[in-house]
Amino acid sequence: MLPSGSDTEGDHTPLLHRSTEDKVPRAPACGSSRYGLALLSSFGFFVVYSLRVNLSVAMVDMLNSTRHSGGNHSSSVCPAHAAPARPKHVNAASVYDWDSKTQGWILGSFFYGYILTQVPGGYLAGRYGPKWLLGFGILGTVVFTLLTPVAADLGPSYLIAVRVLEGIGEGVTFPSMYVMWAAWAPPLERSRLLTISYIGAQLGTVVSLPVAGEILFYLDWTYVFYVFGVLGLVWFVLWVFLAFDSPNIHPRISEQERLYINSSLKNELATSAGRIPWRAILTSGPLWAIVVAHFSYNWTFYTLLTLLPTYMNDVLGFSIQQNGLLSALPYLGCAVMAVLSGQLADYLRETCLCRTVTVRKAFSIVGMIGPAVFLVAAGFTGCNYVMTVTLLTISSALGGVSASGFNINHLDIAPSYAGILLGITNTFATIPGMVGPVIARVLTSQNTIEEWQTVFFIAAAINLFGAVFYALFGRGAVQPWAVHASFSHGD
Repeated sequence: MLPSGSDTEGDHTPLLHRSTEDKVPRAPACGSSRYGLALLSSFGFFVVYSLRVNLSVAMVDMLNSTRHSGGNHSSSVCPAHAAPARPKHVNAASVYDWDSKTQGWILGSFFYGYILTQVPGGYLAGRYGPKWLLGFGILGTVVFTLLTPVAADLGPSYLIAVRVLEGIGEGVTFPSMYVMWAAWAPPLERSRLLTISYIGAQLGTVVSLPVAGEILFYLDWTYVFYVFGVLGLVWFVLWVFLAFDSPNIHPRISEQERLYINSSLKNELATSAGRIPWRAILTSGPLWAIVVAHFSYNWTFYTLLTLLPTYMNDVLGFSIQQNGLLSALPYLGCAVMAVLSGQLADYLRETCLCRTVTVRKAFSIVGMIGPAVFLVAAGFTGCNYVMTVTLLTISSALGGVSASGFNINHLDIAPSYAGILLGITNTFATIPGMVGPVIARVLTSQNTIEEWQTVFFIAAAINLFGAVFYALFGRGAVQPWAVHASFSHGD
């Protein structure tokens, strides 16, 4: 068997097509446990991102009415768009007199907690199992979300502390899920299963933004946190009873599916879970290529995730009710493209026998350079809100292509340590969420279109750099340090 030191060996022969003895019958997808897990985890990430972005919309209504006329919209750069009068609230929630710098710190504070549990999350999930770590991580986020209105009343420092604690809980989710998929996802179905799983993040954004807008319109901002908090509790109950760490302990999985998954992964997973090659991991060039790409992509993603409702309100002049729907359109495009790209990526690898590294790099380039171009263009549309929303939607939609690029590459180069690798890359990729909103709000203190153009230019330049770096140094084969019996699926 060839050693796996090269990225080209075996790249033309996918794992399930190597030889007669390696072939296993593919278990049907319909009604399968692995696709059931994909849907359940997708619901989980729906909850995660609903809890993450609801503050971005609620913030528009949490500010003092002297800054935001009537709570509907601020004195925006562009002419305000007509909106129906909001119902008068019997018990209106409190409003606060936070300046733009304070807003930036509040919006970015989540990521200060989020960054702390990335690597520990991957390590603990690998050592003790991902199910309960992920479950309790999201449950903790749900609890602190329900406490958000109380914290806001106590003051911005308390709200920042609660958001940090929410971030600590959510920090374990992605590393834990990667550990789960390392045991559940056959190599030639990775793109499909992971994009189904993580599309929940996009759908959470797509649904929560307009729903939060409607909640603000008819009720008040406190209900945004209560409604999505309760939804998180529902997910936790389902997760406890329906999720399992591996196919071998799932009580309802078919024998055919269990054998199919285990056979397809038998040559990829390390034989010793206790030994972690930290030195080899931290000096791995392919890993650092993912780090740079992940950091760069997230700068644009988090900038829009936290500040797009503010941009819609302060610059384009949309009311709260209109704001949520229009802010969601970019993420709807991203969700659609993520699913389509996952199908296409696996088709290219399995049917067309394209090399993994080629597919990952091509999808990463499209998913990073495309968004950069359209993001910059959106900054030059002035008050043409139709063109602005269209360009931002195209930008985010193209970003969804990267879901089958560098985002899955952790499982390609080291499936046994995918949770730890994701923890490392996500640690660096969280930095944009910490500093991006703060820098953006400092640069846009006057909320002029020119100031926002600067924010978009910075995000696009970082995205472009990450795409080029990954194209040069990314790899698609299992790395030699990731397995004891060296083997590369190279699919």
